[in-house]
Amino acid sequence: MKNTASDGTGLSGLEISFSFKPKNGRKSDIHPHDANRTIEPGNLLRISNLMALAIRFDGLVRRGKVRDCADLTRLGCVTRARITQIMNLFNLAPDIQEAILFLPQTVKGRYRIREKEIRPIAAVPQTS
Repeated sequence: MKNTASDGTGLSGLEISFSFKPKNGRKSDIHPHDANRTIEPGNLLRISNLMALAIRFDGLVRRGKVRDCADLTRLGCVTRARITQIMNLFNLAPDIQEAILFLPQTVKGRYRIREKEIRPIAAVPQTS
């Protein structure tokens, strides 16, 4: 810590220097395993995100972390209808679910597949 005189006005400024060390023990924000990872340009599709969310929600219900979809609505602050729409994506055949999850990212503009267009198909439960 040092006092520095300003431009001859008799006033002085105070300059303080310190170092910051995160509590979690990380020495830097750059991790060695991140150096080899490449990030593809573009945006993930909303339908892919919603499909992943449906799979995650189903897992939470199956493992008993939440009782039912009503708990999901309270936790997510969304309507029951919206949770039902998202969970209906889980009714799609597994190969369709996989195809939705791995759709290519959009670099410019919108992708042609939208969740709203898939809703009528997803609303029909699987039979087998």
